[in-house]
Amino acid sequence: MFQFLRILSRRQKVCIFLTIDLSLLPVALLFTYAVQSLPGPAFDTLLATAPVLPYLLVIGAAVSLWLGLPWIQLNAYEYRAIALTGVYSSLMAVAAGGLAWVSGSSLPGGTYVIFGICYFLFQVASRALLYQIVVGLYRRAQPLRRVLVYGAGATGVQLVQALKSHEQIDPVAFVDDNPSLQGVILAGVPVYPPARIAELVESRKVRRVLLAMPSQSRPKQVKIIRRLQNMGLEVQALPSFAQLIGEEALVDKLTPVPSKNFLGRPVRNVELAEASDCYSGRTVLISGAGGTIGAELCRQVLACGPTRLVLFELSELALYNMMLELEALAEEQGTTLVPVLGSITDPRRVRQVLEDEKVQVVLHAAAYKHVPLVEANPLTGLANNVLGTRTLAVESANAGVERFILISSDKAVRPTNVMGASKRLAEFMLQDLASNRQGTIFAIVRFGNVLGSSGSVVPLFQEQISRGGPVTVTDPEVKRYFMTISEAVQLVLKAGYEAKGNEVFVLEMGALMSILQLARQVIASAGYTVRDEENPDGDIEIQFIGLRPGEKMEEELTLSDDLLPTPHQKIFYAREARLSEIEVASILRGLRQALAAGDVSAARAVIRRWVEGCEDWDAERKSS
Repeated sequence: MFQFLRILSRRQKVCIFLTIDLSLLPVALLFTYAVQSLPGPAFDTLLATAPVLPYLLVIGAAVSLWLGLPWIQLNAYEYRAIALTGVYSSLMAVAAGGLAWVSGSSLPGGTYVIFGICYFLFQVASRALLYQIVVGLYRRAQPLRRVLVYGAGATGVQLVQALKSHEQIDPVAFVDDNPSLQGVILAGVPVYPPARIAELVESRKVRRVLLAMPSQSRPKQVKIIRRLQNMGLEVQALPSFAQLIGEEALVDKLTPVPSKNFLGRPVRNVELAEASDCYSGRTVLISGAGGTIGAELCRQVLACGPTRLVLFELSELALYNMMLELEALAEEQGTTLVPVLGSITDPRRVRQVLEDEKVQVVLHAAAYKHVPLVEANPLTGLANNVLGTRTLAVESANAGVERFILISSDKAVRPTNVMGASKRLAEFMLQDLASNRQGTIFAIVRFGNVLGSSGSVVPLFQEQISRGGPVTVTDPEVKRYFMTISEAVQLVLKAGYEAKGNEVFVLEMGALMSILQLARQVIASAGYTVRDEENPDGDIEIQFIGLRPGEKMEEELTLSDDLLPTPHQKIFYAREARLSEIEVASILRGLRQALAAGDVSAARAVIRRWVEGCEDWDAERKSS
């Protein structure tokens, strides 16, 4: 039977519906006569009206096709179709009365009113019966997917009503947190508390849950989804109808707020002006070109119009992505892009690139910067950040590079971690070369955290919020300096132009920002509230996880307060003590021996001896 229904054409189904409707005409007439107090039996009365019955059937067929009743599908037979059936039944009652009057029938007029009502009820009942038969046949022929609907509100009820006409999905129950709804039957489906989900899954063979709670906050939905997924259930979430038709904005919920919005001060855009001449028409090499700072350096240097832009990068994927991004703009600018896969710790590769490309300016941004990762891999971090910087700087001087700018970090000031110490040692390497090598201008630019960079807190907070929280903060008192990526790079390029040799430039970062306050701002910007003791019904919780190994409560930008102004009001020159050539040679010898032996303790001993702030590392580690 199921196969027979599947092969029927639409026109054949229309003929079946029309036949059923016309067949119900004499049945409705007979029933009308049977419930009336008429002089003769109901069947005899029907036979007496037999001469007009063919005319009534022809009129019925014509009116039904005119109204389009047979074309209405069973699963679409709802309020509008029922109203159309009412109109059709009324017209047939009028037609039956008119034909009876023409034929001289003596039946009272009220008989045809009752006929119209009976015909209407018979038609609606026949459609409902046919629907149940067809759905039953489909469900027997195909395996049903039983689902739970989580949320018995308006959206959930409408969803169940829609699913009841589906051939393969059977909504077996509602689940809702509202106690007033539990135990009630809505849309023919019972409502259960969430505590009974496991029981329903087992007894009803449910494998999927449809989350119909679009008004709930995203974090609460995520928590429910996780709980259901942990039970081995497949979960699908339904958007609100307002979202589906575009009356409720989705963009603010789906797109993270730009990091610069959390800076707490206006973004300072720096016009490069004459500083762009330092890069225009030259060959510029950017190490770490695929990183956050390196990529922005590529964009802004390219805008200055260099002849060649050498992208030196260790990561193949990062280099590929940068090439894709910059190719069109480089073609417009007439700049040749040179992608170079390699490590700055490889002197042969570095030397070849510098000589072959005739590099004139080096912007050195390549470094391992993630504090906990470098803390867990100290030898790798030191080899890349210290010896790699030394290699690139030495080869640059040998190749006659005009300018070499090292991107440093505020973590290099009295560091409490290997990453910061490696950046301080890298500064020593550059200062030594600046004092002993003529021809190349070596300079250092030191600044704090960059909002939105890879591994920074704002993208981390936004990712945690998208998963429903919690947002993790190391300590309620921890503070950091922040600036935007574009600000930092603009000032780096400006400082590179101002450099005369052997400077440590410090960028003006503004005031220290509380990470806890930053977390609250990111949560609020996403449209959620913080869940804490004052607001236990909030959306996102903030958890304090403690400072990670090597982290400080507050960072510093200089070893002393002795800052000298430069021509740019946001760039300062730090006057700090430097090591002698013999002391730098001792550092290099100690590090190379430690790396060759794979001796972490020996490497840490070098750091403790030469980097200010690291003298008590062992005592701190033992106490912790």
